[in-house]
Amino acid sequence: QVQLEESGGGLVQAGGSLRLSCAASTTIFSIYAMGWYRQAPGKQRDLVATITRDGSANYEDSVKGRFTISRDNAKKSVYLQMNSLKPEDTAVYYCSAGLTAARMAYWGKGTQVTVSS
Repeated sequence: QVQLEESGGGLVQAGGSLRLSCAASTTIFSIYAMGWYRQAPGKQRDLVATITRDGSANYEDSVKGRFTISRDNAKKSVYLQMNSLKPEDTAVYYCSAGLTAARMAYWGKGTQVTVSS
């Protein structure tokens, strides 16, 4: 069982930056692939970025070059650095964990990110 808690969301102007953090409560964090997903109002939850247990990252096309996912196994945490934010990045951002990046099994409650134009 993995419990996840996101933090770092907020209101930012277009072009600004935010850093999301996700702390995991689990015995062995390093075995999990981690990810960030987002859900805008009226839309489905979509992949933003994933990072495997060996540190390989994958990004959704619209955030490539702007967002960076990273992990700190010692702190049992995963991060999402978001730069050059756009109004279309506005969404609730969810942290996820799974034994593979393709099969996320655990989810946090989400943190709101709002980008004003």
